[in-house]
Amino acid sequence: MGDDEARSWIRGDETAKQMLSRVLKDRAFLLIPPLHRVPLRAGNVVEITGASTSAKTQILIQAAISCILPKTWNGIHYGGLGKLVLFLDLDCRFDVLRLSQMLKHRLLQANWLGNGAWWQLEESNVKSCKSAEEKTKTVFDEELYASCMKRFLYVRCYDSLELLSSLKTLHYRIQQQEACGSQVGVLMIDSIGAFHWTDRLSSSLALETHNRKSLSLTNVVETIVQELKKLLLVHSLVVLATKGTIYEEKYPANENNRKVSSNDHFSGNVASKAQQPPFREFMPSSWQAFVTHKIIIRKSVFTNGTTKFVGIFT
Repeated sequence: MGDDEARSWIRGDETAKQMLSRVLKDRAFLLIPPLHRVPLRAGNVVEITGASTSAKTQILIQAAISCILPKTWNGIHYGGLGKLVLFLDLDCRFDVLRLSQMLKHRLLQANWLGNGAWWQLEESNVKSCKSAEEKTKTVFDEELYASCMKRFLYVRCYDSLELLSSLKTLHYRIQQQEACGSQVGVLMIDSIGAFHWTDRLSSSLALETHNRKSLSLTNVVETIVQELKKLLLVHSLVVLATKGTIYEEKYPANENNRKVSSNDHFSGNVASKAQQPPFREFMPSSWQAFVTHKIIIRKSVFTNGTTKFVGIFT
């Protein structure tokens, strides 16, 4: 072996400086309820579980807006991350108009307040403009709006095979965006259990026909997890996935109407008081082991009579 061949064999794929700059990334904070109490960082996988009416997709949209907004723009503080969002829609019901409206609302609120603490905003602050003419002059920046929408990458999948093919091409898409100077912050999956029953039925039919080449439900989920692990190994991002619930008879749906104190709202006291989750886990163990944080969205009745959705962290 010559000297040149030995040097090329010893030479690594990247220098120590490049490795440290890739590994030691800034901590990715998503300061929105109910995620503002979860110390998220690159590599975390968050599962948001709740009933169909628990606003799980709404939480994803709020998190996406916090990610695609810049930290500052023309002297106005928006408090965002300025990063890309990859949104995999498995429910095929995502409303992009809703995303657009909420983004415009955030831009207007930041212009009114001069800061990004938007969820602490009171109606009196929103209505600070004295006249309708003054309100019409307070418009959002169209250039900023367009740049934020460009950071939202949307992919719709109709079955598990399309999901797998999309995951296999995400690495190439992320590389293209990074070559243009953009960095991906969050990968969102809504909802991870959307194809569970169709895959389960397909597995049963495959067993009846003795078709060994067909993928089983467990193998499909394991392959999805492996593809996600490959992405997290190379790219610095956070995975947010929603999941529906399946209620058992011993945990009826109306059991969620627990009375709790308002002081326990989004606090550790709720998690400590909570019993076993009121739903049956249906995802395979490979996915359960992959998740690092779990948030259970439950409807609770507070002592003052109000009804809200409470996040229980596990």
